[in-house]
Amino acid sequence: MSYAAYKMMHWPTTIDTCVSGFVTHSRSESAQAPQLHTDDLDSDWPSRRRRGGGVGPTPNLIVASGNVLELYVVRVQEEGARSSGELNRGGVMDGVAGASLELVCHYRLHGNVESMGVLSVEGGDDSRRRDSIIIAFKDAKISVLEFDDSIHGLRTSSMHCFEGPDWRHLKRGRESFARGPLVKVDPQGRCGGVLVYDLQMIILKAAQAGSALVQDEDAFSSGAAISAHIASSYIINLRDLDMKHVKDFIFVHDYIEPVVVVLHERELTWAGRVVWKHHTCMISALSISTTLKQPTLIWSIGNLPHDAYKLLAVPSPIGGVLVIGANTIHYHSESASCALALNSYAASADSSQELPRATFSVELDAASATWLLKDVALLSTKTGELLLLTLVYDGRVVQRLDLSKSKASVLTSDIATLGNSFFFLGKSEEVGDIEGDVPSAKRLKVSSSDALQDMVSGEELSLYSSAPNNAESSQKTFSFTVRDSLTNVGPLKDFAYGLRINADANASGISKQSNYELVCCSGHGKNGALCVLQQSIRPEMITEVELPGCKGIWTVYHKNARSHSVDSLKMALDDEYHAYLIISMEARTMVLETADHLTEVTESVDYFVQGRTIAAGNLFGRRRVVQVFERGARILDGSFMTQDLSFGGSSSETSRSESSTVMHVSIVDPYVLVRMADGSIQILVGDPSSCMVSVNTPSAFQSSTKSVSACTLYHDKGPEPWLRKTSTDAWLSTGISEAIDGADSGAHEQGDIYCVVCYETGALEIFDVPNFNSVFFVDKFVSGKTHLLDTCMGEPAKDMMKGMNEEVAGAGRKESTQNMKVVELAMLRWSGRHSRPFLFGILTDGTILCYHAYLFEGPDGTSKLEDSVSAQNSVGASSISASRLRNLRFVRIPLDTYTREETSSETSCQRITTFKNISGYQGFFLSGSRPAWFMVFRERLRVHPQLCDGSIVAFTVLHTVNCNHGLIYVTSQGNLKICQLSSISSYDNYWPVQKIPLKGTPHQVTYFAERNLYPLIVSVPVQKPVNQVLSSLVDQEVGHQIENHNLSSDEIHRTYSVDEFEVRILEPSNGPWQVKGYNPNANCRKCVDCTNGYINTSTKENETLLAVGTAYVQGEDVAGRGRILLFSVVKNPENSQILVSEVYSKELKGAISALASLQGHLLIASGPKIILHKWTGTELTGVAFSDAPPLYVVSLNIVKNFILLGDIHKSIYFLSWKEQGAQLSLLAKDFGSLDCFSTEFLIDGSTLSLVVSDEQKNVQIFYYAPKMSESWKGQKLLSRAEFHVGALVTKFMRLQMLSPSLDRSGAAPVSDKTNRFALLFATLDGSIGCIAPLDELTFRRLQSLQKKLVDAVPHVAGLNPKSFRQFRSDGKAHRPGPESIVDCEMLSYYEMIPLEEQFFVSLEAGSTAGSDIGA
Repeated sequence: MSYAAYKMMHWPTTIDTCVSGFVTHSRSESAQAPQLHTDDLDSDWPSRRRRGGGVGPTPNLIVASGNVLELYVVRVQEEGARSSGELNRGGVMDGVAGASLELVCHYRLHGNVESMGVLSVEGGDDSRRRDSIIIAFKDAKISVLEFDDSIHGLRTSSMHCFEGPDWRHLKRGRESFARGPLVKVDPQGRCGGVLVYDLQMIILKAAQAGSALVQDEDAFSSGAAISAHIASSYIINLRDLDMKHVKDFIFVHDYIEPVVVVLHERELTWAGRVVWKHHTCMISALSISTTLKQPTLIWSIGNLPHDAYKLLAVPSPIGGVLVIGANTIHYHSESASCALALNSYAASADSSQELPRATFSVELDAASATWLLKDVALLSTKTGELLLLTLVYDGRVVQRLDLSKSKASVLTSDIATLGNSFFFLGKSEEVGDIEGDVPSAKRLKVSSSDALQDMVSGEELSLYSSAPNNAESSQKTFSFTVRDSLTNVGPLKDFAYGLRINADANASGISKQSNYELVCCSGHGKNGALCVLQQSIRPEMITEVELPGCKGIWTVYHKNARSHSVDSLKMALDDEYHAYLIISMEARTMVLETADHLTEVTESVDYFVQGRTIAAGNLFGRRRVVQVFERGARILDGSFMTQDLSFGGSSSETSRSESSTVMHVSIVDPYVLVRMADGSIQILVGDPSSCMVSVNTPSAFQSSTKSVSACTLYHDKGPEPWLRKTSTDAWLSTGISEAIDGADSGAHEQGDIYCVVCYETGALEIFDVPNFNSVFFVDKFVSGKTHLLDTCMGEPAKDMMKGMNEEVAGAGRKESTQNMKVVELAMLRWSGRHSRPFLFGILTDGTILCYHAYLFEGPDGTSKLEDSVSAQNSVGASSISASRLRNLRFVRIPLDTYTREETSSETSCQRITTFKNISGYQGFFLSGSRPAWFMVFRERLRVHPQLCDGSIVAFTVLHTVNCNHGLIYVTSQGNLKICQLSSISSYDNYWPVQKIPLKGTPHQVTYFAERNLYPLIVSVPVQKPVNQVLSSLVDQEVGHQIENHNLSSDEIHRTYSVDEFEVRILEPSNGPWQVKGYNPNANCRKCVDCTNGYINTSTKENETLLAVGTAYVQGEDVAGRGRILLFSVVKNPENSQILVSEVYSKELKGAISALASLQGHLLIASGPKIILHKWTGTELTGVAFSDAPPLYVVSLNIVKNFILLGDIHKSIYFLSWKEQGAQLSLLAKDFGSLDCFSTEFLIDGSTLSLVVSDEQKNVQIFYYAPKMSESWKGQKLLSRAEFHVGALVTKFMRLQMLSPSLDRSGAAPVSDKTNRFALLFATLDGSIGCIAPLDELTFRRLQSLQKKLVDAVPHVAGLNPKSFRQFRSDGKAHRPGPESIVDCEMLSYYEMIPLEEQFFVSLEAGSTAGSDIGA
């Protein structure tokens, strides 16, 4: 294998940094409904909220996870507001009934976000300007992003780069830096500061509002949004100001000019020298004059503790800065200072004066902090406790600091306040218990599901008043409740690959993949959990029936007596059971009654059963059923027919032309849209009063020659239909239509209905129903443009570009574009007060175009453009009125998790089936050869494939007594399955995930295939007395007892936290996983590895034993020791109890760092040696050893008799084992230095490669070539490829690849190597990816396409994908290796560019469009 492909399969979920700011809306716009301009009519509404002390303006939340950037808006539901169902978590508090995060946009950047800040604008809550986001990347790249309403996304407003030859002097000869750039912003928005290369501060001067450019003023008057932006940048060298080691800096409040306070260390110290050198830090306040570009030192304070690491600017009117250290908190300003000791390690600078102490002991290293009020800060500690720090002040003088415990939360990596009432905890762990220490009368119950939510988030807080004259008045009481949470599976330390409990033994090919799941070690301490990740959904089956030849299934409701009370009707509709199941076969239709059991009633009902059914559904508020078949339709009241309709002649006339054959049906009460085989459409219009239906041809299509390729009806539901807001006369129509809807709300749900049509030409048009006036038109919908807008709006610049592309690409491309058409359309909007419609189109090649609607009011000038184009429109000038959806736009959403399939033209069955409630989830199911679930969470689509049954031909929802909110689907093999979705999995993640809380830190997991068990190493912190801890620190060889006579009596009785390790054995189950056996190693400090392998016994029989290696780490003075433990795991046949018994234990001289099973022997890495042991049945005896000079082995991998060894500093070693002479011999090694994280073999046919990941987030592939001269006669491993992943890879796992013939039905034959393995890897930021071997032809094509895409695609934040993927050596000498890995992340952009550009790019790359994208 000389070539490979890198692909991410699950993106990062751990949150590295989070900030809040008014990015999508300004403070003056209603935070409740950004971009919804209709709410601005009620001008009193926002001010009324603020006067009542409500939530007030709520900013956006911006989170960064690795290279993923996400922007959220907070949706708040007030008490008494109409409930939308999903916002009621956490009860009512302070007038707020619920809050949730809603995704605005999501980007995968070509660089990891190192630090973020929000450049805010001056002005109070009435400010109309928006904030911008400043993002810094390694080494010194800064991008400023602002939200652009016209594209509904982020746009780069400026870029600042201080890298390359011109800026090399800033590094002062250094290549390696302790941390990346750090961003901080002036609270008044006058400038931002970025610390790069440890001692260079870049000042980003903001453009002042007063000196705005002329176009800004114009934009304000036209109603467009203005964001804060950067005018210029310059550098301050902190070394010139006598600062050597900068730890942190912050901008402080209440100065006329921006003032930055820098925390720096004059001389470095370390733990061993603290007795002699301790108070080494100081803070210096610099006034930043952005005009003179010269900083001035205002004041400085020295003698701060060496462990101070963070600054926190105190808000107005107090001002000043808090210095947070591990053992103390200091407050300093120009006029006052005070301190608080947190534990017994705190000491003042001169040891003479005693520091005020907190009422409890706590350590604050690695804490996160934010402000809740102007005098109350919230601190989150490394153990996940929330602390409240209150500043007791008089005027502007702080008298003392008070620290109080709030409650236990989660381990946070960052924290952000959102407005007055919310804060967000971002973390690289997942959630533990939320327990409260609030007054019992105010305590809120938190259910267990909340407590185990995966990733914390916006926790709501409210302030309770305290008596002003009370002595304890400084302690304010807060109460918190979790309002929403985001899923996090990171950090992934280890994982195992095992069978699911409901695996199908007969599955083959791609279906076999869904039999397996990943069981991952995730989290730390009390947040520790096993994450069970499944790449595909496997519903829980209730029953299965063989039903060959099925073409479609539908469930319908029926009730004779309908209640006309709106409330009771609403409640009944939500939980009403289905009445009939209609099954369409090839030449007949079956009807089943869905009562307690499914019973066939085909003979006793008036349904059309002589031929196949095209569609069925309910009309007139579920009082009638409509059944559409190939030649006509029937309206039924339960089992009795009330009306029979035919299309273009009676159904008995079989010789009629195909124009009267129905191809596709869309039903929205009270309309049925029918598309015929010849491309014409008809609409069935129902009359709710008489429950009768009439067949019409829409006026717009009577004389039309355009052939329709796909059509659908869209119901814009609710009292506030969303599309109405996009109409030009929105303010006029809203009031009137509500009055009309109110009159007959009992008859059908309120809202508007639209007809969406796609023509054979590729154009898309939206009509209102029933008038069929054109309200929206897009010319080339089929080409998949990134944004769609009404053609009347015009896109002159883009049209010119398109023209150029067409000239270059030539006639061949045009032919292929003409063959492309939309075969199915769907426009859907799910429940939720702020939900916006999605538009889906399936093309002939299987591509799914997914668009999300948004609202954009362009400048007033566009209406003139509209008038000039209106006369040329296809519908005619008469119907072009102010009712066009002029402000409606669509943005394309990438669906790169979905693998497309070729759709065959003869199958005309409908593939999209919408569901509103399957086990509480909403979305749609896509049937076909690669079926998938598209679920909607927080306005975001989550795509989960369902691979377990192969191709699925039909799907529908089923809600009956025995199958509550379940589903039915029919496979292509003819099996009908009634199922429910698993309730224990969370689907709001890239993959479905189930979390099993462990209440401890998981370290390693392995899979025991014979018994389907997961042995797991877990450590739990235990509090022990200090004297007990000291007495255990004994060197066995010397027998030397550590003296503790110099400890005082209170120190001896103090407790100390020690991690105790144990081996747990878990068995998978449908509910919580069961611990079937465990072995506590009370006297062991660290279990490092566990493996299971076949070990030859003296009886020559194979038995499987679990091997566990341990290490005693007892400080610097005592040599580390280790033990090897062997366990047998046996299942008791009587009660299925797992019996775990220790069969052998042996002490070894060095700590055991890695284990592996090698051809029935046990390979142990102990200290600097690796020793091969043989198991005789009673004894482990060493048979061979190797002294290859590694320092500390971190990983061992075996293939046949080859060994790959990864060292902590010395890169990798390649060894072989010969049983004949019992020899372990070194074949070759990498002569470079490399801090290995994990290693594995990559196998491609007969080619063996060695893969290693390192501490700089790179992956390298080596190979062994003794015959090549560069390998120094085989001593040196040669580089085959190198690649920067951007995340720390903790484990690789080898998985056999599917044969291409199994994967691709009817595709061209590919090189059919059977012995081909890909590597699955997991990282510390919660991402999962794979590296797979490629053949040379595919690699060359994809690489040339990748190079073209670098220039063809606009990149967010102006980042270069090529530089992101270059090997990072962090200043060490490194010879660049070959670029033999293609980046599938980059190639995924190919699917997102319009069809015309795809042909243009692939033509330049020298291949046919998309020929290898599916590879």
